[in-house]
Formats: sequence, C-alpha cells, structure tokens
Amino acid sequence: MHPFCTVRHDESVYRAVENGRWRTELSSKIERMPNALTTIADHVRERVRVDGVDLAADSGLAERYVRDEVRRYSERALGGSVPLLVDEAQAAREIVATLTGFGPLQPFFDDPTIEELWINAPDQIFVAREGVAEKTSLVLAEGEVRDLVERMLQSSGRRVDLSSPFVDASLPDGSRLHVVIPDITRRFWSVNVRKFNRRIRDLGALVSLGSLPSQAAEFLHMSVLAHQNIVVSGATQTGKTTMLGALLSSARARDRIVTVEETFELALGSRDVVALQCRQPSLEGTGEVTLRRLIKEALRMRPDRLVVGEVREAESLDLLIALNSGLPGMSSIHANSARDALVKLCTLPLLAGRNIDSAFVVPTVATCIDLVVHCELDRAGHRRVVEILAPTGRTESGVIEASTIFVTRAGELVATGGYPARTAKYASAGFDPSTVLRAAS
Repeated sequence: MHPFCTVRHDESVYRAVENGRWRTELSSKIERMPNALTTIADHVRERVRVDGVDLAADSGLAERYVRDEVRRYSERALGGSVPLLVDEAQAAREIVATLTGFGPLQPFFDDPTIEELWINAPDQIFVAREGVAEKTSLVLAEGEVRDLVERMLQSSGRRVDLSSPFVDASLPDGSRLHVVIPDITRRFWSVNVRKFNRRIRDLGALVSLGSLPSQAAEFLHMSVLAHQNIVVSGATQTGKTTMLGALLSSARARDRIVTVEETFELALGSRDVVALQCRQPSLEGTGEVTLRRLIKEALRMRPDRLVVGEVREAESLDLLIALNSGLPGMSSIHANSARDALVKLCTLPLLAGRNIDSAFVVPTVATCIDLVVHCELDRAGHRRVVEILAPTGRTESGVIEASTIFVTRAGELVATGGYPARTAKYASAGFDPSTVLRAAS
C-alpha cells in the first residue's frame, strides 16, 4: 500500500455527509466511529498485502473487500467486543474513499453539483456550485492536506517540493489540480481542484443550459465544419475549456485532432484524438517539455485540426505559424473582451524574441483567426457567450478590423445582421453562413 494512504482521524469529532453537506455529529457513539473505521481499514490493507492486489485499479474489488471487513466487524460488535457501527453503509463509503479515493474530500468529488474545490488552510475549505463560492465546515489537519496532495499526484508522475513549489496536474477523473506550498504561500498549502462538467458534450447542451442561443450554436457548428480557426476568450472560470470541447464535438468524425495542453483538461469523444501535455523538468533540471515543443511535435502527427488548450506566452507564435500554414485550429485565451483577445494575440508572440515584431504578428493574426467567441460568468454564476467576432483579415494603423456577428443586448445574445467578411472556407465546405444569420437582417 502506498505510504500516503495512511489515514488520520480527529478522534474528538466525526464528520458525516448529509445531502452533500458536511455536518458535525455529537453523538458519543459516532465519536467512537473513527477508531472503528481505522480498524476496518487496517484489516483491509492487511488483506490487500496478503492477496497482492491493487485496489486503485479496481474500485469494485475495493468495495467488496471493505464490505466483507465491515460485515466481520459488525459481527464482532454484536458480541460486544468492539463498538457498534451506527451506519454500516456510510462507514463502508468512508473507508473506500480513504483507501482508493481522496478521503474526507471524496464526497466533494462525487457531488456533481460541485465544480471547484479549494483549500486556503486546513480549516478554510471552499467549494463552488454554479459559480457561487461557499465555505464548508470540513476541517483537516495540516498533515492530511499534504497526504491528500501526495495521493492526488501519485498517478500524475508530477511532484511539488521546495525546488518546485508549484504544480499543475490532471487527476484520474479529469479534474485539474493546482498546488502552491510555503514559503511561496504564507503558511499553509494552497490547493485548487477544478472539476470539468462532462455532461456538456456539445453545443446543444449549452443551448439547453441557456449559455448559447440556438442561432449562434448553429452558426458555430457550421463554422467548425468549415474549418474556421476559432479562439475562445474570457476571464478565468467562464467556461472556456467547456466551450472548446463543445465546439470540437461538431468536428467531422473522420478528423484527426491533436490537442496540446499544459495539463490534460479536454475530454473529447472523437474517434481519432491524440492528447499531449507538458512535462516538468526533473530534479536535475532536464527533461522539460514545453508547449512550444509540443506544438511543433503535433505538426508531425498528421493533424486535421490542432487544438492548444490555452496560450499565455510565446507559444502563441507557434500556434499562429501553424494556422498560417493552412492547418485548422482552436485555442483559448484570457481576455476581457473579444477585441482584447485579438490585441493580446498580437502581443504574446513578441515574447518569443527580439527578432519578432508587430509588423509580422498583427497581419498574421488578422488573416489566421476567423472567429473569436467570448464567454463571461455573471454575478449569479451563469456562464454564457456574450459576443462572437469575425476578423475581416484587414488591419488599419496596426489595429485588426473585425465584424461583430453576435452581441449581447438586454441580456440576450443576438445576431447583429453582420456577416463574416471571409467566406471562402464556408463556400469550400458547401455552406452559406447567411442562411443562418439572415434572420436578423
């Protein structure tokens, strides 16, 4: 068994889950349950050691082992030799989460309404539901936080230590983990887990949620089929990754898609997908694989469509060069508006070196990017598309000209009556965007 699977319990209090919320039980019987859970978990570990099995690889096996040991414990409890279990089913869930999941955090992972979890301190644990943050009553020990992080990182092959105090990693369920440790933080480990809504698989799901009107969804679906180069912009937490995944669901089944990300986040249902992620340097400072390197390698993998999860720095230059070669692509970028996204795309490539200047970058962005889809998160926690912009391919005094195709008016995304200036790709694919957009003319 992995050493970080050791369980620590606060014997003075037992926290149970009721309706997805943590609450404190003061019953003296329940106060004794952590000792019972530890005893049962130890028996399961001993059986695992003797049998030589891997519970992490088979959750069904873990449940069976735990169920057997809970039954044996309850039989002994009936004879009065050990305390009774108040709720056998709950005890079994707790133990399985301890052995194969993330212990006291596991209910948050299992709750489909929770989209993000973060820890500021052992007694400051928050979750977000529909974009709204709330503080939980769960309290951990400092050692528990460290052990849980180590367990989360176990399957990723990544590390966090004094020489590398930050880490991004993908969890087995596709969630993204980010950790920062002292002395970068003031005192406690800072942990953030962002879950991704796997229920939103296509543009139709966004329409059902009210994030996108059907007319805009039809236009975007047509644009993806026409191999338009699309950038999804927005602030953090606005649903950019979800939008990328929904857009890619409209790609043709025969398309070979290569995704490039810092850590795996996109989960595509396409039949021909290769997903690449960056790699941290080793303790010796070797073996690092950057986004720039991955983009170059992706071009050698016969992609029909290149997807860069997010551009933040000089890798934007490599993306533009790839798109400029005629390869269809998508990416996301942090920006305050669709036009700000274009400005930022013109600025980031300059970080690649002094030999890169705006005289090259600005016209390249103008001609390579076909659409910008801007997302926002409102105060009520609702995520929605608020603007769709189509660059014309022309520049004026270093500014990219663009037509606004959809804009938000009175809280609704509506077509402006404008049309994309460049329609060659649509025509080549047998589409006419005016058939979707003319209703607003």
